[in-house]
Formats: sequence, structure tokens, C-alpha cells
Amino acid sequence: MRLIGLDPGLRNTGWGIIGVQGNRLTWVADGVVLTDGKLSLAERLVQIQTGLQAVIALYRPDEAAVEETFVNKNPVSTLKLGQARGIALVVPATQGIPVSEYLPNLVKKTVVGSGHAAKEQVQMMVRTLLPGCQISTADAADALAVAICHAHHRRADSVQKMMDAAQ
Repeated sequence: MRLIGLDPGLRNTGWGIIGVQGNRLTWVADGVVLTDGKLSLAERLVQIQTGLQAVIALYRPDEAAVEETFVNKNPVSTLKLGQARGIALVVPATQGIPVSEYLPNLVKKTVVGSGHAAKEQVQMMVRTLLPGCQISTADAADALAVAICHAHHRRADSVQKMMDAAQ
């Protein structure tokens, strides 16, 4: 099974693809969809959409996970980030790919063991959990961390569903 993790941003939207076979996780690919800051907001959102559609067409993930947004002090920035996040949710969903969402603190806690881990700690653990991983950027590392988080939580959710069904 392949999972795609997405770390939405208006300038850089990180993506990471991992393979999941039982408890084994493998790195497949990662990267960033970049937008041109000189373009209008609508044009930048189209760049994110087009870039993510290309990644999904190339790697064909079975499930997607998107990092949720923290509210920033600047409401305009929060709104723009939310719009980029909306694109990250819609692109896989329109292709029939189930999408899950995770808070940044849960991603860090799952990957590092601390919800307030530094970016460097997240990157180090991503490299540890995905041997051979060649992280292209910090945004891609965050996206891989979201995919790892989803891999762990989807397994726990499926076990819980089986236990509920047995009762």
C-alpha cells in the first residue's frame, strides 16, 4: 500500500510517498510543489492543484494524509494557508483517495515521541524510520512525517474497528 503525506503551504506544499507492508515502512519519494509569489492567489492555488495532481498520477497512492493548520497570529496568513490546505484535501479526494487529517502535535508525537519536537528532530526520525530516505526539503520531511503518522494511526484504527465488530 502507498500513502501520501501532504504538508500544505501557499509557497511550498510538501509531499511524501511511503510504502506500507505490515509494520514495514519504506520511502518511495518526496518533494515540494512550489508556487510563484508574483502570481495571484488563484493562480498559485492552481499551481498547487496541478502539481499535486501530477504527483498522485505518477505515484498512485492508496490513501492520503494532510496536516491540519494551526491558527496563526496573522488572520490573513491563516486564511491563505487554509485555502492551500483545501486544495491539498480536494485533489486526492476527487480521485477517490481517502483523506485523513492530523494535527501537527500528533504528527510530532507519533514520529518523535514529543508533540513539541523541533523540525531537526522530526527530520532525524524520518530518516531513521525510512532507511535510504533522501529528504529534499524541510517541507518534504514534514509531509513524510504526516505519512508515517497516518501509517501508524490507520493501523490502530483498523484494529479498533475489528475489536468493536467482534463485540
